[in-house]
This record gives sequence, structure tokens and C-alpha cells, in this order.
Amino acid sequence: MKKRLSLFLAIITMTLSSYAQSNQNKESVKWFKKASEVISYQLNNATQTYKPGKNPRSVNPDGTVRLAGLTDWTTGFFPGSLWYGYELTGDKKLAEEAKKFTLALDSIRYIKNTHDLGFMLYCSYGNAYRITNDKIYLPALSDGAANLAARFDPKIGVIRSWDFSWWHYPVIIDNMMNLEYLYWAAQEFNKPDYSKVADTHALTTMKNHFRKNYSSYHVVDYDPKTGKVLRKATHQGLTDESSWARGQGWGLYGYTLCYKNTKNPKFLQQAEHIASFIMNHPRMPKDKVPVWDFDVHNAMDTEERAPRDASAAAVIASALLDLSTQVKDGKKYADYAEDILKSLSSDSYLAKPGENSYFLLKHSVGAFLYNSEIDTPLDYADYYYLEALNRYAAIKKIDAVKNDYSVN
Repeated sequence: MKKRLSLFLAIITMTLSSYAQSNQNKESVKWFKKASEVISYQLNNATQTYKPGKNPRSVNPDGTVRLAGLTDWTTGFFPGSLWYGYELTGDKKLAEEAKKFTLALDSIRYIKNTHDLGFMLYCSYGNAYRITNDKIYLPALSDGAANLAARFDPKIGVIRSWDFSWWHYPVIIDNMMNLEYLYWAAQEFNKPDYSKVADTHALTTMKNHFRKNYSSYHVVDYDPKTGKVLRKATHQGLTDESSWARGQGWGLYGYTLCYKNTKNPKFLQQAEHIASFIMNHPRMPKDKVPVWDFDVHNAMDTEERAPRDASAAAVIASALLDLSTQVKDGKKYADYAEDILKSLSSDSYLAKPGENSYFLLKHSVGAFLYNSEIDTPLDYADYYYLEALNRYAAIKKIDAVKNDYSVN
């Protein structure tokens, strides 16, 4: 009798567990499917609204759209978003438009005065080649990688970020994002020195950019003659010693990709330390979409909260999903990223079809201290949101192309 009762209780427990899991899966299906539908509508309409070479960057306070020209550091994100949109939905129209918007950026291959070539070319041409394997994209990628690598100074051990203003040899944490371009180009074009440049830059940045708690400075300025650190400062954060939210995301993303490409345990350790700083920060809001700087005094106020930065959240989500596939205990990273994506896919952040000038996400911050792009959509917020959704779909084995939203 006791055996029968135990068996009966076990069956009931398994049934209830299965039912709960089924409901959880249905909930996952719901938000992801909604996001996919919004993405398809917004991106298709955006391609009919904007012209190649003049890509949508953000929305001005007066409601007009700020466009990114060929020398704008963000200009590669919109074509990249179209490629990710195609990859997510299978919409061939998006692929056709993505090609047009990508090839319009060909002259960027000749730019030599910025480190942003990874953002400009690898996010556009790089995704185009990865998805289509069409060699038409390779010449621009080859030239751009050579120009990026040429900005490396072996005496200092880093790639120079900017050529403007009062800085001597400035390097910003954002520069970590461009290393993926060099790792890829090293393999594709048989240029092993590119990998050495990326490795050295990452190691030098690890040494000089990070505080004891693994938060990051935005800018480190070096003496171009000696390589000595002259100043640790900010250009977009609240103060020199504050933790600019998107900058922390850049660092997390950068060291995750460095480990993925090299398997150097130092890079993995750094990525996990940065992840811990972000995930356990006392000023991280409940929805896991940070304000523009973690040290803003009213970050957690309910009435006059500082502006949120959906772009930082999107970068962090994408990085955490990538990190989750590199470690044995990756579930904690994937779960945290999933929470971010659910927040970004909610009505609080995801635009309704036809609104938001056809951008996907609302509520990002570009440069608060310069009163630039505050509480506005941003092209790179959309890009990393789409990248994160694609990574999430791969992990959960969701196939939006086949309209299969079952979650594993």
C-alpha cells in the first residue's frame, strides 16, 4: 500500500512539475514571439524610411531623427541590425536591404583616424560575410582590419582610440569591442600579428583600466613616448571615479570575446569578475536595466530616477549569454540575461509597431554630461538587443524562422 501511495505521489509531483514547466515555456514563447513580430515590422519600415549611407542613429528632442553618416562611429549598427533581424526572422526582404545598407559603407575601409572600425565595419560587413559567405564583403574587411591594427603602438601595448582633443594617447574601454574584429581577421586573412595586437591590448587594458572591485575607468591616457599612464578619467561617465554603465558592459563583452578566441584563463577570470560586479551591484534596478552611471546619487529613487540606459542593458545581456556558453556553471549568466531581455521586450522599453521612428528600444542614454542623446532610442541599443535575442534563441533552440517558439 505504501509503495502504491509513494508511486502515486511521485506521478503527481512529476505531472505538476511538467505543467509548471509548460506554463513557463509558454510565457517565454509569448515575450519572444512578440519581440520578433515588433522587430520584423520596425526594421522593414525603417528600410523604407531611411536611405543607405544615412543610417538612423537616434531621435532628437524635437522628434527629428539624427542620422549617421559614413564617418560616424555608429554607422555600422543599422546594417548590422538588419542582418541580425534577417537571421532571427528569416525575412528575405531584410537580407536584401541589409546588403544595400552595408555596401553603402564601402569607403569606411580607408578611414585611419579612429579605433571604431570594429563597430563601423565588423558589425556591418562582418555580419554580412558571416551570414552569406559572399566574398564581396572581404576587401573592405581586410582594409579596415589593417587600419585598425596599425593604430597599435607596441611600446605602449594598446590601440589608440582617439586622435582629437587634449589627450596624449587615449584608450577607452570601448576599444575592447574592436578586438573581435582583429581575432577574426587574423584567421581569415592569415595575419597572426593581429591576434598578438588584440592579446596585448587586452592585457594592458586589464592592468590599467580596472579598479580593485573590477569596475572600469572610461579613459586611460598614456605618455606616447614612455607608455606611462598619465591620467585615468572619464569622457561619458558621471566622474572620473564613477562606474559608467555602458562602459562596464563594454568591458564584460570584451573579455568574454577575448577568452572565446584565445582560451586564456586570465581573460575568463576577468570577464567573470566584471560580471559579478554588474550582477551584484546594489544600485542595479529590479528590472536589471541600469541607469546611465551606477554612481548617480538618485539611481534607485522611485520618483525622480536618473535616466535608464537600455543600450547598457542590451550589451550586458549579449555578453552574459556569450559568457554562459564558455563556462560550466553558465546558467546564472543566462538566467540574468534572460531577465534583462524580458525587461527590454516589455512595453516599458520595446516600442510599439509604427512608433519610436522605427527604432526597437526606448530609453537609452548616449552622453548625459554633454546633454546628448538622453532618454532616446539608439542604434547600438537595437543592435546588441538583436544580437542578444539571437544568442538566446540559439541557447534555447528557438526557431523564429520556422515559427517554432518552443523553449528547451
